[in-house]
Amino acid sequence: MGELFRSEEMTLAQLYLQSESAYCCVSELGEIGMVQFRDLNPDVNVFQRKFVNEVRRCEEMDRKLRFVEKEIKKANIPMVDTGENPEVPLPRDMIDLEATFEKLENELKEINTNQEALKKNFLELTELKHILRRTQQFFDEMEDPNLLEESSTLMDPAEAGTRPPLRLGFVAGVISRERIPTFERMLWRVCRGNVFLRQADIEDSLEDPATGDQVYKSVFIIFFQGDQLKTRVKKICEGFRASLYPCPETPQERKEMAAGVATRIDDLQMVLNQTEDHRQRVLQAAAKTVRVWFIKVRKMKAVYHTLNLCNIDVTQKCLIAEVWCPVSDMDSIQFALRRGTEKSGSTVPSILNRMQTKQTPPTFNKTNKFTSGFQNIVDMFSMVFAGRYIILLMGIFSIYTGIIYNDCFSKSLNLFGSGWSVRPMFDLRTLDENKVLQLDPAVRGVFNGPYPIGIDPIWNIATNKLTFLNSFKMKMSVILGVIHMLFGVSLSLFNHMYFKKPLNIYLGFIPEIVFMASLFGYLVILVFYKWLAYDAHTSRNAPSLLIAFINMFLFNYNDPTNQPLYRGQMVIQTLLVLIALACVPCMLIVKTLVLRRQYLWKKNLGTQNFGGIRVGNGPTEDQAEIIQHDQLSQHSEDDEHEFNFGDVAVHQAIHTIEYCLGCISNTASYLRLWALSLAHAQLSEVLWTMVMHLGLSSRSFGGFVALSIIFGAFAVLTVCILLIMEGLSAFLHALRLHWVEFQNKFYVGQGFKFLPFTFESILEGRFED
Repeated sequence: MGELFRSEEMTLAQLYLQSESAYCCVSELGEIGMVQFRDLNPDVNVFQRKFVNEVRRCEEMDRKLRFVEKEIKKANIPMVDTGENPEVPLPRDMIDLEATFEKLENELKEINTNQEALKKNFLELTELKHILRRTQQFFDEMEDPNLLEESSTLMDPAEAGTRPPLRLGFVAGVISRERIPTFERMLWRVCRGNVFLRQADIEDSLEDPATGDQVYKSVFIIFFQGDQLKTRVKKICEGFRASLYPCPETPQERKEMAAGVATRIDDLQMVLNQTEDHRQRVLQAAAKTVRVWFIKVRKMKAVYHTLNLCNIDVTQKCLIAEVWCPVSDMDSIQFALRRGTEKSGSTVPSILNRMQTKQTPPTFNKTNKFTSGFQNIVDMFSMVFAGRYIILLMGIFSIYTGIIYNDCFSKSLNLFGSGWSVRPMFDLRTLDENKVLQLDPAVRGVFNGPYPIGIDPIWNIATNKLTFLNSFKMKMSVILGVIHMLFGVSLSLFNHMYFKKPLNIYLGFIPEIVFMASLFGYLVILVFYKWLAYDAHTSRNAPSLLIAFINMFLFNYNDPTNQPLYRGQMVIQTLLVLIALACVPCMLIVKTLVLRRQYLWKKNLGTQNFGGIRVGNGPTEDQAEIIQHDQLSQHSEDDEHEFNFGDVAVHQAIHTIEYCLGCISNTASYLRLWALSLAHAQLSEVLWTMVMHLGLSSRSFGGFVALSIIFGAFAVLTVCILLIMEGLSAFLHALRLHWVEFQNKFYVGQGFKFLPFTFESILEGRFED
């Protein structure tokens, strides 16, 4: 049962690994994941360690694999995951892996470069094809196409007879569709309206060779006069990143160019298809093994990184490592070292020696799939998935408390029939004419006995339902809280026994358990006694437990409004209060004085040898040797600290005051269970009466349709508010009760977590370099 309550017993061990077998031994240790390596070179720079070159080579291979993975994902090719967990490659296999990855990376880069160049050429030819077709349409739409086909002359009407015709030049190109309005305005302003622009959209989208995105573009043609305007137009086109293409002036030349462009496009499309097929084949072949490659490379990098934590022997033939490991796993570690030595072909075995140390060992709690969720709450990691069993237990306990309170979505379950009957007191006419009636349990036949389990369902329609349930739930909260805290104090006994501290048992655990049981344990007994001692005839004279508990501390037993619960109550309660008060100085003063005397006795052993004669009344030499051994085993610090009576007294006073006051505040804190139950019940009742009741109030077909819609709203609100919001609130409150009210009785969070060298955590990304 020791492993259930505390960490595994850990030991510090020293490893002597031969240089030729160190790599294989560390890889085997990584597979079993049972050791945590210590850094024996904390002052050595990372770039000055022995295996830094190997780590860099692994990082370079990892970079190449990430590039291949990116290309595979870009091509939407699924990567095969067979679940295979390959072994760590041997050091001599690194050269083959590097050559494979280098060849694959270069091949993919070459394919991508060629493909991008081909796509860029294909895009230019496609744009030129659209330009030739659209410009021909522009010329055909002109009123006098012959005029433009002969280089587009323009005559001034006022000087038609005196000046020769003017030649109009034009440029044609392609621009992004969303830039057309701004492009047109800029041309108009810069050229002062002396240009003529025609544009048309390209219906099909075009692929950008650089990014692979689909873009939409438009074809434009600009007519102008003179070289000055031509220069301005070209600068504007360049600023808007428009692509300009040469366009012949005559229809015959445009037709011949279009035919040549179409032929080139067909040839280029065939080459592109072949290039893409080759790229797909390469990526599909890589997708089958890229995951296995990733595992091999990252395992190799982890092994070399771990080897950098070791010391190199002066003979350069041995590596020395220090590891933390569980004592129970020493045999498995030895077997892994033997496997590594055999795999490397070495004849010299590796050596594992346990070391004696006073350093605090790491904390390692062995868990399974059931207990890991509870441990993860303490660690606060992987809580949602690993806590599925906790959620299951929460659901089971919620069902249990629902049965105890007889409440399911604010409705009671009438499983065993009610223990109340209205027939002895009222007839049917009285029931119909009166909305509120009071049942008297003292009348024979009205109350037939308590409900078998939980709350009688008739309380669901009672007007004093809230008053009755408040009293019941408040008492239940106190009972559960006191039992929980007494269990927490009892767990501290295991700590004192484990660390062999009998003083903490006699002057710590016993006074604490007696103090709590004398006061709050007695209160729980009074609750059960009151439930059993009073019936329907005597319940009117039942005293208040709260007032009785207050009077217990005030020694007030002459209160006429609150009679005693039983005979001899004054003597028993007075005795319990005195016992509880006597426990306080035991924890506050007596323990501090005993600790001081033990320290002085151990310091002044009373054994001083003068010529073989023992002087003094202290312990004998054998006793002194035993005391010194106990001191070394109980203190984990390097040097024993000097005993400071003031510090110990203050610390003990703080602990005593905190415990005594905490018993009161912690008990009151458990009343949050009552508050949560009350809030949950009221919320469920509001959802039922204000939502579901609307749909059930109508018996027509429209009411059926409305009920279907309302039930959907009721279900959504129930899941969101009651199950999620209220469940999270209850979980957080329960978590606080466990951490603050329960664990402060025995738990001390010290030490550091055990992080073994394991490939599993490295491959899952949970291991930090």
